[in-house]
Amino acid sequence: MLALGAAAADHVVGIALRVSSPRRAAGFNALVSPGVGHLITICTSIAFVVFATISAFAFSSWARDALEHFVGAAYGAIVRYAMLLIGISVVIVVALSMLGFPVGQLVLGGAVTGVLLTIAAQQSLSNVFAGVMLQFAHPFRVGDHVRVRSGALSGTIEGTVIEFTITYVQLATEDGTVFLPNSQVLAAAVSPVRPVNSGDAGAAGGLP
Repeated sequence: MLALGAAAADHVVGIALRVSSPRRAAGFNALVSPGVGHLITICTSIAFVVFATISAFAFSSWARDALEHFVGAAYGAIVRYAMLLIGISVVIVVALSMLGFPVGQLVLGGAVTGVLLTIAAQQSLSNVFAGVMLQFAHPFRVGDHVRVRSGALSGTIEGTVIEFTITYVQLATEDGTVFLPNSQVLAAAVSPVRPVNSGDAGAAGGLP
């Protein structure tokens, strides 16, 4: 609320820094002189940056605490960092706009850069989103003994799930620890392997 109040005050009585002549300043705001308007703009912009940044940290921490029970601590941290990145970017753009800087080219350049980075990190991002889907679907949990069948993984891999990470599922197999990409595990056929007890083994062998 304080950040929104600072932005509203700048809109009502502030004057952009690029406006210096009294005639142009009167077109933006006839209530105050250019010098006073510039001072108000600077003060309200600083107040907006401070309060909006505090809000971004608070909301991102709240989202992490609310989601980590469903998607795990690792993915909760990812949500927090993503919200922080988006929130701080919005704060910077709005603050520059309040000061009177043209932000159109900045936003366009950031969008193009974001698209290029997304294309470059396509494989890593697919593993991250696949990991989120695995956390929600819960086809298996840490400690389960599973069999993973996938042509991309060169056949069948059997082992015990020892850890989920943001990009890999770790299995403890007879040959050691195996790191399976989340995207491949999501596309594979996964079945639990249940141990056969002695009674079942005796029945299967025809023992009396």
